Amino acid sequence: MKKLKIHIVADNTPKAILTKKKLLKSCPVYPAKKSDVIIVIGGDGFMLHSLKKYQFHNKPFYGLNSGNKGFLMNKITNKNLLISILKSNEVKLYPLEMSVKTSRKKIKKFVAINEVSVFRQSRQTTKLKISINNTVKLKALIADGILVATPAGSTAYNLSAKGPVLKLNSNNLAITPISPFVPRGWNGSKINNKSLIKIENLDLKKRPVSAVADNTEVRNASIIEIKIKKNIVFKVLYNKKFGLKEKNLAEHFKF
Repeated sequence: MKKLKIHIVADNTPKAILTKKKLLKSCPVYPAKKSDVIIVIGGDGFMLHSLKKYQFHNKPFYGLNSGNKGFLMNKITNKNLLISILKSNEVKLYPLEMSVKTSRKKIKKFVAINEVSVFRQSRQTTKLKISINNTVKLKALIADGILVATPAGSTAYNLSAKGPVLKLNSNNLAITPISPFVPRGWNGSKINNKSLIKIENLDLKKRPVSAVADNTEVRNASIIEIKIKKNIVFKVLYNKKFGLKEKNLAEHFKF
């Protein structure tokens, strides 16, 4: 069996810390730069944080779920971890790039693996203009906000907002309103993942909005542009029995 060099990162929770201690007793660890795989112990939120933190090492990630749903993670078992990793399947995830122009004319850029969300920042609803590939699709969306989700993220906040679940190989993005008031009947759309989405805040003073890339927030957003970032790829490893593709497919048949 190939000797895997692993690096371990764990969330600051009792279950994650205990799991890490058990692994350290049986597996030697290496710096992330010299490792073959980075093991992430935590929930989906900690996995998203770790993917971005360690992305420049260009290593595959293997998650162990010590959180709740764990859609991006594998179940913690008593099986030999190194054998499980060697037998795992790799899924490539391409993130979104969020470019935000603030009310003070500053430009801020972040990547999102699950979704980019635009939220109302006060008690007032948002008033947003939505354009796809420089064509205006909605002159004024009045809602709590809107989100753009990748296929991997379509089963997260997007699904809670009643957006469509996307197959991993669909080459689509989901654009989903959050509690829309106008237009009332719009539940969102599937769009090609080569699209450029532009969201403009039509009332900066009365209706300020925040733009959030997964869990990174930019407040007082004026113009938000969103597109797939093809030159960045995250490699995530899953057990063959119930990996990300199987989890994604299962969500299509839930009622």
